[in-house]
Amino acid sequence: MKKGHLIGLGIIAVAIVIIITSIGDASTYESFQTAKAMKLRGEEKPIHVVGELKKSMTGIVEGIEVNPDKTSFYFVMVDSDGTEQKVFYNEPVPADFARAEQVVVIGAYKTDELFVADKILMKCPSKYQETEVSNAGI
Repeated sequence: MKKGHLIGLGIIAVAIVIIITSIGDASTYESFQTAKAMKLRGEEKPIHVVGELKKSMTGIVEGIEVNPDKTSFYFVMVDSDGTEQKVFYNEPVPADFARAEQVVVIGAYKTDELFVADKILMKCPSKYQETEVSNAGI
């Protein structure tokens, strides 16, 4: 075999190894129950939990508690299974946080009752949502 062929095969082998290891790191959305079970097993790797902020019957967000120094806050989130959980985030409240349609927290349980988020991703209402369109001159 030529030297160029061996180098090419080596590069392909390295690419395959990188792809396989990155697939193993891909995360899925889990529930708070799964996250709690992981904590009980001693696993502390961060996971993604998707859900919504807890809202009253009138649609007002409930359970946001901003610390006096405004550098961290607590909030109540309801995951896709309907489980309510108090979450702590050690950063200031993101802009338009209370308007978020959906929230993804990336983190883990630090105690049996408190989920600590390392990162928050929000799906905010789009300013481009379709609204009623009137027939202009048609």
